Amino acid sequence: MSIKIKEVKSKSLRKAFVNFQYHLYKDNKFWIPPIKSGELELLLPEINPAFDFCKAKFWLAYQNGMVVGRIGAIVNDLSIEKQGEKIGRITRMEFTDQYEVSEKLFSVAEQWLKQEGMIGVSGPLGFSNLDHAGLLIEGHDWLPSMASDYHFDYYQKHFERLNYSKEIDWLEFRIELPKETPEKAGRVANLIRKRYGLQIVNFTTKKDLEPYKEKIFKVFNDAFSDLFGTFVFPDKLIRFYIAKYFPVLNPRYVKIILNKEDKLVGFIIALPSLSKALQKAKGKLFPFGWWHIRKALKHPTEMDLMLTGIDHDCQKLGFASILMHELLKTSNEDGLRFAETTGMLENNHVAIQLWKSFDHIQHKRKRCYRKMF
Repeated sequence: MSIKIKEVKSKSLRKAFVNFQYHLYKDNKFWIPPIKSGELELLLPEINPAFDFCKAKFWLAYQNGMVVGRIGAIVNDLSIEKQGEKIGRITRMEFTDQYEVSEKLFSVAEQWLKQEGMIGVSGPLGFSNLDHAGLLIEGHDWLPSMASDYHFDYYQKHFERLNYSKEIDWLEFRIELPKETPEKAGRVANLIRKRYGLQIVNFTTKKDLEPYKEKIFKVFNDAFSDLFGTFVFPDKLIRFYIAKYFPVLNPRYVKIILNKEDKLVGFIIALPSLSKALQKAKGKLFPFGWWHIRKALKHPTEMDLMLTGIDHDCQKLGFASILMHELLKTSNEDGLRFAETTGMLENNHVAIQLWKSFDHIQHKRKRCYRKMF
């Protein structure tokens, strides 16, 4: 039976678009189901402020009346302005292992991007670098962090068959945390603090964290400005992500650095691992999903290293090691033994260097592909 493509325009098709991945991965023990309501919100221009500077379309593939694939395409004006190149994005592609399905999905996405004046396509990439990014090509037998993505291993051959070639990779690491905070690391951290007159701020409540939320994102904008796939977040998008992510933070796992002038110049945000809790929640907060998440936040066994950002002028001064040292104190108090990083660009040597002082493995790799029209 031939494959039919439908553009996602109605509420029912948006639900089908989001729900397809839950059907596709239902028997896979490594896939982490995102919360469905959050996935739906990202598709809605009236909710997702990225649509202020993005155009996007989404499609479903049907076979015998059943959904067998999906794909999205994005034209991100802020990213294009930064790159100086009209490269569109493909996003959220999922499909059964049938070449006819992937061919038709990618074809419709590429045709729309051409109509929008794009000269090529890059991806998988989302609306921003805090959205879905990268195709998993190594590490299919590891549980991802909630901020990462999982894909079937057959996706890679589909991309390459459709003439997509590597643009850049993200690397992910699993860190074995020391049972005691290293004494030498503590001495080095104290020396750096004294040399630059730094103050480390720890948090116990979300109320304590409240005054620093937007300041953290200002450093985020500065710290990530030179990296692949990034652009400066407008204020409206910052507020959107604050509302989306800050409610689930455990404030004890957030550390910031203030300089002599009390300016925030660095931060690290970790989170007790929610991967197993999200698997139990099965994409829904209610009736019991919230309970699994709350339990994981209060009684962690591992942590995910979500974001580390250092002011651009301070990135080679060792501030990241100070933040990690402070985070280790908290993880040791809670008896955590392992941490998972999110994706780090393979050419971000400063960030990758941080893990060389820990027992670690580089166990996952995600790839961004490019194709010129």
